[in-house]
Amino acid sequence: MGKFDHWRLFSDSGRQVWEWTADFEKTLCGDLRTDVEAWLAQEPQFNKRIQPHPADRALRPAAEPPPPSERVPTLEEALRRGICFFGSLQCDDGHWPGDYGGPLFLLPGLVIVAHCCQFSLPYPMRVLMAAYMVAQQNDDGGWGLHIESPSTMFGTGMQYVALRMLGFPPEDPRLQKARRWINAHGGITAIPSWGKFYLAVAGLFDWRGINPLLPELWLLPRWVPLHPARIWCHARMVYLPMGYLYGRRFTAPVTELTEALREELYPQGFHNVPWRRVRYQCCPADLYHTPSLILKLANTLMRAYERLCLKRLRQKALDFAYRYIQAEDLQTQWIDIGPVNKVLNMLSVYATEGPDSEAFQRHAERLRDYLWLAEDGLKMNGYNGSQLWDTAFASRALAASKHPEAVPFLRRSFHYLDLSQVQQEVPLQKEFFRHPSVGGWPFSTLAHGWPITDCTAEALHAVLAILQFPSLTGTLALPPERLYQAVDLILSFQNRDGGWATYERTRGPRWLERFNPSEVFSAIMIDYSYTECSSSCIQALCAFHRAFPAYRSADIRRAIHRGVRFILGQANPEGLWYGSWGVCFTYGTWFASQALRQADPFLTEKVRQQAHLALEKLSQALQVRQQPDGGWGEHYSSCLQRTWVPATSQVVQTAWAVMALMNTPRPPQSAIQRGLHFLMRMQAPHGDWPQQNISGVFNKTCMITYANYRNIFPLWALGRARQEGFIPSESV
Repeated sequence: MGKFDHWRLFSDSGRQVWEWTADFEKTLCGDLRTDVEAWLAQEPQFNKRIQPHPADRALRPAAEPPPPSERVPTLEEALRRGICFFGSLQCDDGHWPGDYGGPLFLLPGLVIVAHCCQFSLPYPMRVLMAAYMVAQQNDDGGWGLHIESPSTMFGTGMQYVALRMLGFPPEDPRLQKARRWINAHGGITAIPSWGKFYLAVAGLFDWRGINPLLPELWLLPRWVPLHPARIWCHARMVYLPMGYLYGRRFTAPVTELTEALREELYPQGFHNVPWRRVRYQCCPADLYHTPSLILKLANTLMRAYERLCLKRLRQKALDFAYRYIQAEDLQTQWIDIGPVNKVLNMLSVYATEGPDSEAFQRHAERLRDYLWLAEDGLKMNGYNGSQLWDTAFASRALAASKHPEAVPFLRRSFHYLDLSQVQQEVPLQKEFFRHPSVGGWPFSTLAHGWPITDCTAEALHAVLAILQFPSLTGTLALPPERLYQAVDLILSFQNRDGGWATYERTRGPRWLERFNPSEVFSAIMIDYSYTECSSSCIQALCAFHRAFPAYRSADIRRAIHRGVRFILGQANPEGLWYGSWGVCFTYGTWFASQALRQADPFLTEKVRQQAHLALEKLSQALQVRQQPDGGWGEHYSSCLQRTWVPATSQVVQTAWAVMALMNTPRPPQSAIQRGLHFLMRMQAPHGDWPQQNISGVFNKTCMITYANYRNIFPLWALGRARQEGFIPSESV
C-alpha cells in the first residue's frame, strides 16, 4: 500500500485539514523510530539527496518528463491536457490545494509549544512530523533554515529539540550526528535570537541570555517612530506574544526531559553558561543581518530599565498585550496572521487562561489548519495555506487561454473568489492598528481575514477576467459595489512613493531597519513598497478601469501613473527587477513587465517612452540568460546575493521569462518559441509538470513552497501564446 492510502484531505470554504483513518493506526507498531522508518520506506519515497523539494504526491501522481523518444505535443495538445490535469486537482469549493511548506523552523516551534502547554499531539501526527524532520536532515547532520538551505544552528537546534520532544532517544544516530554539528559550530548558545526564545520558554535557555523584549513599548505614544504599531504587521504580531511571554518570564516546568536536554545541549553544564555574554552570539551559518550598534545601545538602555521596572507599569503593558493577542485570535478565528505568532499566541493563552479555557481549545482546534502532508511527511505551512493566491493566479491563467476546457474550473474558482472577499470590518480596528479590510481578499481563507494588497488586486483581476470569459459572460455576477470596495481599498493602500506594500501602507521610516533584532531575516521592520505588490495593483486598476471607466477615473489614472513611475525606479542597472516574494529576477521582472504593458494606454507620452525603453532593456537582459535547452533557471541564492545566480532550467521561471518577453514592444519570436518548446517538452503525458527547485521566498533569506506554480505559470504562458499567436514550430 502507498503511504497516503489512509489519509484524506478535507476542505470547507478553503480550510484544509488532513485526517487519517482508523486503519492507519493499525499499521503502526507504537515504536516511534520504527514507525517513522516504515512510513518513509513506502511509496512514493522521498530522497532529499536527489530532490530536496517534495512533489506534493499526496494529491497527484508522479510527473516525470516524458522519455526523449516521445513526440513533443503541439501547443494545443499541451494546453488542453495541462488544463484538464490541473482542473482535476481543484476542490469542490473552487480553490486549488497545495503544499506551502519549506521553512524548517516552523514545525519545531509547534512541537516545542505543544510540549510547554502539555498538549498531547496524536501519535499518528507525531510519527509523520518526526518523519518530516528525519527526511529533511542534511548529510552533515544539520538542518537548514529551509528545505534547500545548508545547515544552520537555528534549523539544527530546533529540529533536535523537537525530535527529542516527539520521542526520539538521544542515542539515535541522527541525533548524535546533529549534536556533533551543533558542538562543531559554536554550541547551542550560538542559536539566533528566535531560537533562543523558543528554548527559553521550554526551560532550555536562561532568560538572562535573551535581549529585552519589553511589552512596555506598546504603551509609547503612537506618534513615536519606535512604537511597535509602525513596524510590519508580521513582525509586530510575532514580537507581541514574545514580549508578553518575556514580560512574564514564562518557562515551562522542568521535567526529566528538560534535564536530559540540558545535559545533551550544554556539555559544559547548563548552569555554567555565562548567559549574559551569549546574548549576541550567533553561528556564522545563520548570520545574515548583523545587529547594529544602535540596536545594541537600545538593548543596553532597556536592560537598565529592567532593573528599575515598575510593577504597575509592567502589568499595564502585559494587560494591553494580552488584549491585543485576544483581538488577533478573535479577528482570525484563532488562526492568526502566521505560524509563528499562531503557536506563541496559543502559548500566551495557556500561560494566562490555562489548558481548559475555551480560547486554548479553539487554538488547539486550529493547529491542523497549518499542517500539510506530502511524501516527506507532515509539515507546518508558512500560512494556513495559499488558497486564494493560487486560485486567483490559476483563474487568470485559465482565463488568458480562452480555452473551452477551462469553463467548469473557472465557474468553481469564481465561487471561491466570491466567498473569500472580506465584507465586514474587523472589530476594534483602530485600537489594534488594523488597516480597513472591507472589500479586500486575504492570502488564504476568509476565516484568516487579513487582506493584502496583491491578493486583493489579483482576486479582483481574476473576477473581472472570469466575468469577461466568452462562455461565462452573463452567467456569473458579483455586485458592482463589491468591486468598487476592492478598488477603494487598493487605492487606500498606495504609499507616498507610488508603490504598494503588503498588508498596510508603510508606517515607519526606513531607519527602523537598524533596530531589526533578527539575525536571520532582513527587511522585516517596516512594510516596504514592492515591485510585485505594485504591479498586481496597477494591473487590477487597469482591468477595472477598462470595465468600469466612470468609477473614480481620475484617482485610478493618477494611481496607475504613480505606480508605474515607482516600478521604473526599481529596475537594476541590467534592466531586471529583484523579486522579493519569488525566486527571483525572473519573478520580479515578469511582474514589472505585466504592469508596464497593461498600463501603457494610461501613461503620459514621456513615461510611456521610459516604459518602452525599460521593456526593451529587460528583453535583452533575459535573452542573454536563456539557456541552450530554451529555458531559464535561477538558484534561490539569487535572493540572498541580490544578483542572478544561474541554475538548471526551471519550468516556473521559464514561464515567467517567456511571458515577460511577450510583454515587450518587439517580442523576440525565437527566444519565446524556444521557451515554449521547453515547457511543452517538460510536460508529462498526463498533463502535469515536474516539481523542480523551490520558487518562493520571504524576507530575503527563507524559501517557501508554491506547489501549484509548476502548473499555473506554464499554463498561463501556453494560454497566452495560443491567444497572441506565439506558436512554436516542431523544428524549434
